[in-house]
Amino acid sequence: MSAPLVWIVAIAVAYLLGSIPTGYLLVRLFHHQDVRETGSGNIGATNVARTGSKGLGIATLVLDALKGFVAVLIAQTLAVHAGFPQGYEIGAVAGFVVIFGHIFPVWLGFRGGKGVATALGVFLAITPLAGVSIFLIFCVVFAITRFVSLASITAAISYGVITLATDTKHLLVVDLVYVAIPLLVVTKHHGNIRRLLTRTEPKFGSAAANAEENAA
Repeated sequence: MSAPLVWIVAIAVAYLLGSIPTGYLLVRLFHHQDVRETGSGNIGATNVARTGSKGLGIATLVLDALKGFVAVLIAQTLAVHAGFPQGYEIGAVAGFVVIFGHIFPVWLGFRGGKGVATALGVFLAITPLAGVSIFLIFCVVFAITRFVSLASITAAISYGVITLATDTKHLLVVDLVYVAIPLLVVTKHHGNIRRLLTRTEPKFGSAAANAEENAA
């Protein structure tokens, strides 16, 4: 397989994996509902949990993260089997694309989730130690504030800082991905940022959150 073909296949697979609307499908299958008509209208794990099933919310979180992890793994495996030396770069780009696919899925009119869980899977695949660190940062911020959005934003920004500060390879493509993923996730939380600044962002589990929060 030629180098251009490896890139094309890896990117195509990553996008298609990312665009699988896990939360939408689970709620449709088990509750016969459209999750986009519940709470914030988001298809991510937080809004799926608002349908009355925390189990489906957890399942969505795990499966969305798995999409990110598998997309990177497939890209890197393709590169290795093709004898292509830039497997790390291909894996990083596939990581960005799978998140992009989750946020802009072709099957739902390019209106998907916010990419947080999928980004976690990508982080764990590309940089396992940084991925675990980011997950812990998310958990700490969420435990203290009860804001899923703030925890997601903090974790995303922290990932960019940690990876750029600890990466010894400094490959241009990979460094760009380290910056692009946090920017994409933070940009998708623009509404949450506005509400956080005006102190109108609801905390997870509050009555207001069922109607307003858009995290994950």
